[in-house]
Amino acid sequence: MNPTIVYTKTDEAPALATASLLPIIKAFTAPADIHVELKDISLAGRIISQFPEFLDEEQRVDDDLTILGNLVQEKDANIIKLPNISASVPQLKAAIAELQLKGYALPEYPDVPATDEQRSIRERYDAIKGSAVNPVLREGNADRRAPNSVKNYAKKHPHSMGAWDPNSKTHVASMQRGDFYGSEQSVTVETETVVRAVLTAEDGSSTTLIDALSLQKGEILDSAVMSASDLRAFFARQINEANDQDVLFSLHLKATMMKVSDPIIFGHAVSVFFEPVFEQYAQELNELGADPRLGMADLLRRLDNLDADMKREILMKIEECYQMRPELAMVNSDKGITNLHVSSDIIIDASMPAAIRSSGKMWGPDGNLKDMKAVIPDRSYAGIYQETIEFCKTHGAFDPRTMGDVSNVGLMAQKAEEYGSHDKTFEIPFDGTVIIEDSTGKTLMSQKVATGDIFRMCQAKDQPIRDWVGLAVKRAAATGSPAIFWLDSERAHDAQVALKVKRYLKDHDTAGLDIRILSLKEATRLSLQRMKEGLDTISVTGNVLRDFLT
Repeated sequence: MNPTIVYTKTDEAPALATASLLPIIKAFTAPADIHVELKDISLAGRIISQFPEFLDEEQRVDDDLTILGNLVQEKDANIIKLPNISASVPQLKAAIAELQLKGYALPEYPDVPATDEQRSIRERYDAIKGSAVNPVLREGNADRRAPNSVKNYAKKHPHSMGAWDPNSKTHVASMQRGDFYGSEQSVTVETETVVRAVLTAEDGSSTTLIDALSLQKGEILDSAVMSASDLRAFFARQINEANDQDVLFSLHLKATMMKVSDPIIFGHAVSVFFEPVFEQYAQELNELGADPRLGMADLLRRLDNLDADMKREILMKIEECYQMRPELAMVNSDKGITNLHVSSDIIIDASMPAAIRSSGKMWGPDGNLKDMKAVIPDRSYAGIYQETIEFCKTHGAFDPRTMGDVSNVGLMAQKAEEYGSHDKTFEIPFDGTVIIEDSTGKTLMSQKVATGDIFRMCQAKDQPIRDWVGLAVKRAAATGSPAIFWLDSERAHDAQVALKVKRYLKDHDTAGLDIRILSLKEATRLSLQRMKEGLDTISVTGNVLRDFLT
């Protein structure tokens, strides 16, 4: 059988990428009798594949994502995966509406499911939104680096870098209590087991959040809570501070990948910033079905369903908020689109690097760049950006013509860490305690929670961590560059991972190699200094931090 390469048809990478690159791939592979075939994992393709019973025979398509998920289990699989949309709810709804206009009789997305059928439809749609593709296809750890030809081209044709002012007021603001970082607990299970998570109220009533989660021997399991009350108080303080400091209020999340937790966080930011609107017109907005998690763009569209006088009154109240609050960072100043309009417009690993390349500034409502308060609620990874900002204030902007780079070896195999948290993240319905216990009834972790808090659990299996360590050693040996494990000893999960890293490094010949374990801030400072000197470094990180470092 001739070898086959599967090329993914996607939507985030423009069609031009496929139209230009795919013929080149086919031209190079044809003489070697290598077959290239397309699989559609675009948002539209994923939607259509999930609802065959609503469609005509000729409209139905295979569930290519599931097919590829099975394929990546094979050791000889060859997949060229282009970027795909990790859709927010507004993007998902827009795609459904467009498909309906094209004759696909798809069901509407149920905002508030009232029947079993609607709940089933909602579950199928929710499986499509957010980071639906990556956890399925990323069964192996990542070895992400740019070829020398690409790096050399970038040095010859450098992108722009804004000059930094040592007196820049730009800074990162994060919660100092009540976030995932501060509440995280982590354990390594010694034997194969099954765990459950039960939320119990003070009166003894309970609900099972997770009934049977299978864990392998040596697997790391985490739990963490973000306090809704602490989060809202944090947003209120930062809004006031941004006003006093005369900087843009700029929210940075990853609401598509963290598709359960971050839309909730985004909704709190919207409702606190526009609190006078949501308080004074609570009944009207509730009747409209307005949900701050969908952003101001959705709310503004819903106002069209009101009579002209009420719509005008609410719009005036919104304008009052704009006048009394700090200026918002803008996604599109010309169109008045702020970064509170749609959660998927403010993906942190795109928005923060762009700001750093622009002198640490974001675009303001007047269409000019301005210093900002980068609001990143959870502390887990926020420190890397503050360190970068401080470095640039001291040393100035990087020069793409001479700077070194930081490649990455990423722990992401088998839904490691936050990538696997989607089905284990919950908005808490009542005050109580979440108990995580194993199959023997032993309590592994316990988290106090309040109504509205966000509870999540994450996993990292032992074998992927072993492979990750080995991959890091191989890259260090092949390049001669230092390999830095970015692990924070004060974070519960990282402390567990660090124990495994130290143990598994002993299984490899590391003589003459520079391999270190550093905190995120230390690793950031060292990597930036080496980049400034034109030296390369290997970052060895978990999957979310890998994205943030890109």
